[in-house]
Parts: sequence; structure tokens; C-alpha cells
Amino acid sequence: MLEFLTGSGLAAAAGMNAYIPLLAVGLANRFFPDALALPEGWAWLSNWWVLGILAVLLVIEVVADKIPAVDSVNDVIQTIVRPTAGGLAFGSSSTASTVAVTDPAAFFASNQWVPIVVGAVIALTVHAGKTLTRPAANVATAGAAAPLISTIEDVGAIGMSLLAIVAPVLVLLGLLLLGLLGWSIWRTARRRRNADLQPATARHPSD
Repeated sequence: MLEFLTGSGLAAAAGMNAYIPLLAVGLANRFFPDALALPEGWAWLSNWWVLGILAVLLVIEVVADKIPAVDSVNDVIQTIVRPTAGGLAFGSSSTASTVAVTDPAAFFASNQWVPIVVGAVIALTVHAGKTLTRPAANVATAGAAAPLISTIEDVGAIGMSLLAIVAPVLVLLGLLLLGLLGWSIWRTARRRRNADLQPATARHPSD
């Protein structure tokens, strides 16, 4: 059960930022193996080269996601990347053996693909919510909200990753708060956009 919560938290974090949970998993395995020990076949996530590449990609993602219009293009590209990262994060945090990486035939025969698919679905769901919310917020604020919302999402991805590794029992609470936050942002942006679309006479009726 705890492994499922850990995987779910990491996958949800990947839906907001593909690289933060993978970095968290790799760094935790390298420096805090008691907190998260990766199965042998997933140990490559803690390789210094992999960590370095993830760090560079994270910097690019953080910058691109805070620029209006560019963030929407980035979300389209991330439609593939984030679910993939979610699947990797969920799969790596499970106790499945290394056959998932080294032997494709045995991988499918043993149902070890299930955690990866579950993680991809969770990440895709969170990503879809993010993708639907961001354009509305950009339109409602003329792009001014993009850096703030992106920063909140980055902090959320970091927090969710840490919860998933250190206190997985709190992941459900984190997911609930994440859903409420996304709904609140979408509702506020939609209300503001509708107000901006109203005719001036409707907003300021003459005496």
C-alpha cells in the first residue's frame, strides 16, 4: 500500500513537472538509500550522468513554463514527456524486479508493466488539468499569472515528491489539496475572463 502511495505521489508530481520526481528518486537512492532503495534495474536513475541531464532539462522546463504562450507550447510537448516520467517514477518506486527493463517479453508476461501504466495515467490526468487551467489563467490575466502559477506547480511537484518518499501516507492529502488548488485556479480564471468579456455598459451601467 505504501509503495502504491509513493508511486502515485511521484506520478502526480510528474504531471506538474516531469523532471522533479525523477531527480528526487535518483538523489534519494544515491544519498538516502534507506528512504528509497531502487530495484537494481532502476539504479540508472541515480547515475550522475542521468542526474545531470535531468537537472539541465529541469532548468529548461522551469524557464519555458513561466513564459506566456511558450508555456502552452511546452505543455503540448510535455503531453508525452510527463506521462512517460510518471510511468518511470511509479515503476521505479515499486519492488518489481529488473526484468521490467532488461527482458521485454518477461516484462509483459509478468504484468510488471502495470505500475508503469498506472503512473503514466496518473501523470497524464494531472497534466491534462494543468494544460486546461493554464490557458484560461493566461487569458484572464494577460499572461501575468503564468510565472506565479508555474512556481506554485513547481513547489507542488517538489512537495509531492518529498511526501511520496518521506511520508507516503500523506500523499492522499496532497492529491486532494492539488485537486482543490487546480479547481480554484480554473474557477477564478474563468470568472475573471467572463467578467472581462462583458460589455462595458454591463459592467458600468449608466444612471
